Amino acid sequence: MELTQSIRAVIIGAGPRGTSVLERLLAHMAAANTSGGRQATLHVDVVDPYPAGPGHVWQPGQSRLFLMNTQSFYPTLVPQDPALPAPVAGTTFDQWRERQQREPLPSLTTDELAELAVLQPNDFPSRALYGRYLQSTLADLLEKAPHGVTIDFHETAAESVRRLPDGTFDVGLATGATIRAGSVVLALGHIPSRLNPEQRELQAAGGQLGLQYFPPAVPADVDWTRIPAGEPVLVRGMGLNFFDTMGQLTEGRGGKFVAKGNRLEYEPSGQEPRIIAASRRGTPYRAKAEQAGYYASSLTLRYLTEAALERLATAGIRPSFDHDLWPLLHRDALWAYYSTLVRSQPGAVPDAPAFLAALEEALHPHAHSAANWEDGVESVLAVHVGPRHRLDLLGLAAPLAGRTFASRAEHDAAVVEFLLDDARRSALGEDDPVKMAIAALHHGRAVLKTAVADGGITDESWVAGLRGWFESFVEGLASGPPALRSEQLAALARAGVVSFVGPDPKFAVDRKARMFTASSPWVAGPPVTARTMVEALAPGNRVSANDSPVLEQLLADGLVRPRLMMTAEGAPVQSTGLDVLPHPYRPVGANGSVTENLYVLGLQLSSSQWGTAIAAEAIQPAGPVYRSGQRTLRDADEIAAAILAP
Repeated sequence: MELTQSIRAVIIGAGPRGTSVLERLLAHMAAANTSGGRQATLHVDVVDPYPAGPGHVWQPGQSRLFLMNTQSFYPTLVPQDPALPAPVAGTTFDQWRERQQREPLPSLTTDELAELAVLQPNDFPSRALYGRYLQSTLADLLEKAPHGVTIDFHETAAESVRRLPDGTFDVGLATGATIRAGSVVLALGHIPSRLNPEQRELQAAGGQLGLQYFPPAVPADVDWTRIPAGEPVLVRGMGLNFFDTMGQLTEGRGGKFVAKGNRLEYEPSGQEPRIIAASRRGTPYRAKAEQAGYYASSLTLRYLTEAALERLATAGIRPSFDHDLWPLLHRDALWAYYSTLVRSQPGAVPDAPAFLAALEEALHPHAHSAANWEDGVESVLAVHVGPRHRLDLLGLAAPLAGRTFASRAEHDAAVVEFLLDDARRSALGEDDPVKMAIAALHHGRAVLKTAVADGGITDESWVAGLRGWFESFVEGLASGPPALRSEQLAALARAGVVSFVGPDPKFAVDRKARMFTASSPWVAGPPVTARTMVEALAPGNRVSANDSPVLEQLLADGLVRPRLMMTAEGAPVQSTGLDVLPHPYRPVGANGSVTENLYVLGLQLSSSQWGTAIAAEAIQPAGPVYRSGQRTLRDADEIAAAILAP
């Protein structure tokens, strides 16, 4: 008779990624039971100070003003890949949403029922409701857990993971308890991070002078009531966390947005502070285009394709981002813009067929070298397209570049003009050339995630190209909020609730006046001042700057190490994530050996994968399916299979 194998694993981190590993373990156990394979029992300990399923970021009790950055149809906790063992329970978020609208769970709150009643597939749900989905899915998984599986949840922090001579691990908890296990999964998610030198200086000076400094944080963790009404507050960062800050300090304080004709107006409650916003570009992220799916259906990549990547691989080329990959995506963005221009604005190009034929020839990656293909495109544009209709692709990310402003009021007016123009373009959706150029970048980002993973590009091009300039460029264009947020921000600026510092802001502390200060070299006038400053940024995702006891201990004991990458000059630089060996991802220790049976999933893979923060993508009935969309679920499946291997 075959002996029953007893397997014990610890998952550190109970948010979506840790829960995905648990879901995959249950799926593999159920598949083994069904097939009559080897006998095994599995005990899983899930460790997280926050409730399992939602974890830290997605707690159902947080403000409903915090929205997801993806629409209802997008995210899923469970895979839909027929090549993987079938889930024992669970659906995509959108399927769960539809079911709750028909047969709501008795435990849903009044607020959850109200949101569900009007939520549609193309709407942006609250993070709280997504957390409720994660919680509900975990409950279904536990209810249908296969025979031979037991699970314990520990609502406390893991403080250490120590390897024993026999290869097992002792996981030390903040309660003083220890769990011994054969395998450990690090699904740490967003972890606390030490401040950079400038932030430490601002925090220290603020403390000495009686000022309030809010460091980078998960928005739901911030006590927004500490920011006084009627007083100025400096807010640094105009990405997604900025819109969370904006919402809490306006609608969260009783203000209302009211549609008047075709314009949105803001009616203050009187409890708002005066928000002074600053970012390097001087403007927020561009808003998403209104379209039916996550990817624009009218676009198909012509140049940065799977076939192009295969050709590079067949030729034995390890591509450089700037030399090999960006020129292909740049072509796709240009074609998307000009083909949309011809389709949506027939009078913009006098001889559209001749123009498109000439443009296609100029874009084709044939005999001319990478150095001069852009000259060929310029020659075609000079003949066919007037200056007013030309695309400045890189300039889209810096709409105020090259301009100076005689006053902050003049600069504020320019930002409002930008916001309204961007919202107008979003409303046009797939008929706006600019939004379709950005859509091509968005499609291309999904292809790039596969192309660059696991050393797919050279270290120097990862450091200088992909992470050096392209990441911030594409995020500012393709990772923005719903267009409604741009209209709301414009309304707040017109109402005098929000104003802007200007591009390239400099922050300081005026000790004599006991104030934080900010100024822009492109906007005339004295610096703006405030007694409160908010960093509208997430904590930095750098393992070397982490403030997590368990990660610090693992680094100190040499079980893990940050990945070093070589620059073009041959100098080693410490990258953001852990050094890992795929697949599944196991950390490389300080001595260069692989730490077996210790697995990494999620944000700490940021040196092997690009774009680790986004949720897994549900497969859409229509539209392109990119391999990167369910990458984290496949990673979780590989970890589960390794843990359960004989």
